[in-house]
Amino acid sequence: MQVCSALALAGLGLAAVLGGTGPASAAGTVGDEQYRPAIHFTPKQNWMNDPNGMVYYNGLYHLYYQHNPSGNTWGNMSWGHATSKDLTHWQEQPLAIATDDQQDIFSGSVVVDKDNTSGFGTAEKPPMVAIFTSAYKDASPYRGLQAQSLAYSLDEGQTWTKYSANPVLNRNSANFRDPKVFWYAAPGGGGYWVMAAVEATEHKVLLYKSGNLKDWTPLSEFGPANATGGLWECPDLFPLAVDGDPANVKWVMVVNINPGGVAGGSAGQYFVGDFDGTTFTSETTKASGTLPAGTPLAGFNDGTFNGWTVNNEPGNLKNGPFGDAPAAGTLPGQNAVTGFAGAGLINSFNDGDWPVGSMGSPAFTVGSDYLNFLVGGGQHPRLSDKLDNTPPPGDLLFNGFEVPDGTTLADAGWTGTGDLAPTFQPATAGGDFFIGAKRINTFETGGAPGDDRQGTMTSPSFTVSRNFMSMLVGGGHRDAVSGQLLEAQLVVNGNVVRTVAGDDSGALNWKGWDVSEFAGQQAQLRIVDQATGGWGHLTLDHVMLTDQAAVPRSDETTVNLVVDGKVVRTATGANSEVLDWTSWNVSEFKGRQASIRVVDNNRFGWGHILADEFVASSRPATPRLETYDWLDYGRDYYASVSFGNMPTDERIMLGWMNNWDYANAIPTSPWRSAMSLPRQVGLTQTAAGPRLVQKPAQQVSSLAKRSSYTEKRARSITPGTHVLPSAAWGQVQKIDVTFAPGTAAKSGITVLGNGNSSTVIGYDKAAGKLYVDRTKSGNTAFHPLFTSVDSAPVTPDAFGNVTLSIYVDRSSVEVFAQNGLRTITDQVFPEQGASQVALFAEGGTAQLKSITAKPLTQSMFVPETNTVKNNRQ
Repeated sequence: MQVCSALALAGLGLAAVLGGTGPASAAGTVGDEQYRPAIHFTPKQNWMNDPNGMVYYNGLYHLYYQHNPSGNTWGNMSWGHATSKDLTHWQEQPLAIATDDQQDIFSGSVVVDKDNTSGFGTAEKPPMVAIFTSAYKDASPYRGLQAQSLAYSLDEGQTWTKYSANPVLNRNSANFRDPKVFWYAAPGGGGYWVMAAVEATEHKVLLYKSGNLKDWTPLSEFGPANATGGLWECPDLFPLAVDGDPANVKWVMVVNINPGGVAGGSAGQYFVGDFDGTTFTSETTKASGTLPAGTPLAGFNDGTFNGWTVNNEPGNLKNGPFGDAPAAGTLPGQNAVTGFAGAGLINSFNDGDWPVGSMGSPAFTVGSDYLNFLVGGGQHPRLSDKLDNTPPPGDLLFNGFEVPDGTTLADAGWTGTGDLAPTFQPATAGGDFFIGAKRINTFETGGAPGDDRQGTMTSPSFTVSRNFMSMLVGGGHRDAVSGQLLEAQLVVNGNVVRTVAGDDSGALNWKGWDVSEFAGQQAQLRIVDQATGGWGHLTLDHVMLTDQAAVPRSDETTVNLVVDGKVVRTATGANSEVLDWTSWNVSEFKGRQASIRVVDNNRFGWGHILADEFVASSRPATPRLETYDWLDYGRDYYASVSFGNMPTDERIMLGWMNNWDYANAIPTSPWRSAMSLPRQVGLTQTAAGPRLVQKPAQQVSSLAKRSSYTEKRARSITPGTHVLPSAAWGQVQKIDVTFAPGTAAKSGITVLGNGNSSTVIGYDKAAGKLYVDRTKSGNTAFHPLFTSVDSAPVTPDAFGNVTLSIYVDRSSVEVFAQNGLRTITDQVFPEQGASQVALFAEGGTAQLKSITAKPLTQSMFVPETNTVKNNRQ
């Protein structure tokens, strides 16, 4: 992990740097870190994302994966490699296929070329062939393109040779990727290889055929269909017998999407249909739907804003961001806008993302229980009432870094080390929303500017004379355990007592500390930058002592309901140009005057808002996303594909247990990201037609120990939270629980608790939904999009019961409901030692029918004697 050595090189003592801060993930030997999963695969160190090339061959399951061999964030894309005999105990192998000066190695698949159709091997020693996306770099003749390439292995997947005639399939596209290849056995005999790949921005899966893996001809295209709010990625196509009936076989098309998932950000959707060797025909594609029943309040279809007040930022070429009339759809420079109704909509992309402004509706009387509307655009929630950048009242420290031209912070009494020597500061470049002309920016230092600049800066002493310190902060963040600490520190009596860092953003925003306990004491501000790579810098400006806590500027893209001058409901987009239905329960405001305010206060990526068709209704509108079929309803199951060449007639899938909304920021080190448990998937007949059912692969059950806690007799769960005996507690366990909601509005179970925090897994009776609530699950502050309540439609069985199998593993929960008809997978980062399990009910009494807790045997990073060896033959 090299924490001490990295700090020592900078001339910093460990105690001085860590001071009063707690590491995001407690240090320990590999496998013993606080958040390290015990039964989910993680690399020993560095970044991992999509599973690639999953295949079974000669007694071993091979898992290849997107990997950065040089760092703990995305980059240097290569294929990592791990093997297993049982899908649960994994042995990490050497890097399989490495990035080079010409290309990054993006996602793909591996086949066992049993008949040596490729000619890379022999009949006696058939090759394994990897089909992957070459993401070509500037040095390549294919610069900027993505195309499909081959590599082959003659030693059962251990070493790989890139094919000299790559790429083998090139569409001259920058978004053609993620080939999944399988052998299609033609009904009349013979067969051929089939590739499913995506044109990501066109929302299409492209099918090709080949007899030798080298020469490919088009078969057909599928899409756009159902969820199209983000990039289509990582497709898969495979047959399944419905309820095991070989006479009733359907094909499943998996399409992963980012963003635009049902819970936000990354997710996987699927379609059920038929494949005839040429064309996949979906039986589950949904129509776009109609307006919900109710009274229209605004529709923007007559070419005007119908009396709405428009406050556009002055001075823009097209009077942006809202213009002087509704948009007819897509605006210049914008990706295609879809999902709106009629001839017009609110679209704040006039002049692009830079302009800011707002719109307000005429006042109306709330007369219905729900207000339904379509929303899209940027995902920037409302943070506060503060829409400008004005500083709070107080005392400015260090003159706001506005030293006279020709002088530096060294002249103002600052000291420093390394590249951050204050003779190089303050900076006059970098960052947004700074005040004045100068600020601290560790990107802009001596020598060539960049993220690899490192060192410290320490201010002169000052007296803590008010209750709060407020400052503008931007740039990146790193934790101490990573060995790349990046933060601003408040030092009192030689101890670090407060820290703050950026949010991986160029925009500075107001942050701060309560410092009332240090009133009258001398303090210093210290900047520590030991970070390299993307967002390896910190930007700081306008440090103040204030009487009130800092209020962050709300860089929102929102639709808001205003009652009595206060925002009482708010919604934002999902970083998508596809509008979808949102509903507000407004019954408590019936009879009162209200208005709708649409705000675009964001100048950067996805810095615009879309809105349309406000309808007062007696019932909430169903979001279109909820009508589609999803592999998982949580936030952390993405890029899921299936194993090939399986030894038995079963389909096993595996996904990346993360979400691109916050993937680079999760608080783990020296690794980042885990894979899901392997899942056996099947099709079962439902009232809506054949749909997927999922359960952990049967090998996972071998990890379960004896029951540590069991209740078989039914009993009531009265209102409140009831902690179970300690025998039921655990951080690595399987919990099977069956309960009837009864009269309770909400009921269920909490895990990974400690009395102050927990992860809540419950059933909302009125909504008919199972949910996982991680809003108070422990460490949630590392990214603004992490906190969530994720839900899936679930119908109790004929006896009124909800049955759950829950796999808890230190930093995740995987919930399988009603025998696998619905699943929710979420990462959580509980407080140190949190392991309590409790039952709860709200608004009535539920009935516990049974509960069993079983500890699970650790299968990752176990002692060498228990580690699966690679039995190369």
